[in-house]
Amino acid sequence: MSPPATEPAAPATGPLHEGQFRRELGVFDAGAIVAGSMIGSGIFIVSADVARTVGSPGWLLLVWGFTAVVTILGALSYGELAAMMPRAGGQYVYLREAYSPLLGFLYGWTLFLVIQTGTIAAVAVAFAKFLGVLISWVSAQNTLLQIGSVSFSTQRVVAIGVIVLLTWSNSRGLREGKIVQNVFTSAKVLVLLLLILLGLVFARDATAVRANFTAPWPESPVSLSFLMLVGGAMVGPLFSSDAWNNVTFTAGEVKNPRRTLPLSLVGGTGAVMVLYLLTNVAYLSLLPLDGIETGVTVAERGIQYAAEDRVATAATSVIFGPRAEAIMAVAIMVSTFGCLNGLILAGPRLYYAMAQDRLFFARAGHLNDAGVPAGGLWLQMLWASILTLSGTYGNLLDYVVFAALLFYVLTVIGLFLLRYKRPEAERPYQVSGYPWVPGLYIVAASAMMLNLLFVKPAYTWPGLLIVLTGGPVYFLWRRSVK
Repeated sequence: MSPPATEPAAPATGPLHEGQFRRELGVFDAGAIVAGSMIGSGIFIVSADVARTVGSPGWLLLVWGFTAVVTILGALSYGELAAMMPRAGGQYVYLREAYSPLLGFLYGWTLFLVIQTGTIAAVAVAFAKFLGVLISWVSAQNTLLQIGSVSFSTQRVVAIGVIVLLTWSNSRGLREGKIVQNVFTSAKVLVLLLLILLGLVFARDATAVRANFTAPWPESPVSLSFLMLVGGAMVGPLFSSDAWNNVTFTAGEVKNPRRTLPLSLVGGTGAVMVLYLLTNVAYLSLLPLDGIETGVTVAERGIQYAAEDRVATAATSVIFGPRAEAIMAVAIMVSTFGCLNGLILAGPRLYYAMAQDRLFFARAGHLNDAGVPAGGLWLQMLWASILTLSGTYGNLLDYVVFAALLFYVLTVIGLFLLRYKRPEAERPYQVSGYPWVPGLYIVAASAMMLNLLFVKPAYTWPGLLIVLTGGPVYFLWRRSVK
């Protein structure tokens, strides 16, 4: 790894002209955006579905391990691009510079239409769902108002309320947003560390350990069809590990970005993926993987059939009994709140870059007195709230699994293109192992995309159609601003 170059850091405080980005994000702050945006509710839930698909502890850990390798390879590759072009907008800028404004717009369009806003909606509903564990009034069945097919349930009202609250908080300035991010990211990392310590050291169950680790691999030979199913099972872990690229959107507010961005990308993703792997080992140390759907106890249901797929709740109930449900509800609320803040903070920086190129609503391209793109924040809030009310965000996110991977692959290919097109460009950080590291990421991610075309075709083609809708919009937008 080539050492990142240093550059004078812009002052974090002091008099600034109205509408100017403020460089207030240090290494810890940027790392908190990476880790905080990645860790939501997925790590507490998706292992149940993976366990049902792969059927053995060894394959469960291998799926998470492969996800970790692919994610870190991607982060290493993005580090070079981030240090080379430390501008607000991040991935949008990389695609625009490597290919064309059209491809950059297609990414930004898909991000706003589904990826960022749909994830915000889904995470906000997850927050409200787990609040409902503590307060029964918050429920999807408790409808306050019905307008046609749109239900204003207390769960959806709470979800929208949280989105509005964090949008308002972030509109007041970067300092407020980063404080929330740092506090809640630290809290959720602590939650995972406690879960790992309990599972691996203090409360491991001898029966579960024997069942899972005596023979962690199936005796039957591995077939191609099984490997394809394993590839399909990676969808959950991949989305639980997504959003690590969001920190690149905030490059205009990072102190010494040529050094800070690569460090935060690699350090943040690496730390989270280690936590995810150890958390799954903790699950396997507390519960047997195999279970039956009609089981009465958490041990009988196992990881595969944990109630409502709440693996973390089932695992901690081995230690805390009935109190585990409330304990994990609080833990997941902390986790989702921090995840929401990171997503809400980062997205408008990309819309700002698009608006500066006259490819998005002009209001999103202005900074308020606090130096943040408030117009983009409130526009994002409005669309995420509409998706929350519509209830379609879950399906939309399923559809863009393929599209999200496609843009990641195109961005890393862009690294090769920019090395060829701009060999003289300053690269304070160069990805170690070039061309093998980015090349391996492209091969691995492309193999997953190809697998999804066969295993989950209902999710792939709609995702491509969502991306392609941006084509006509791009040309109409360009025409309208001439």
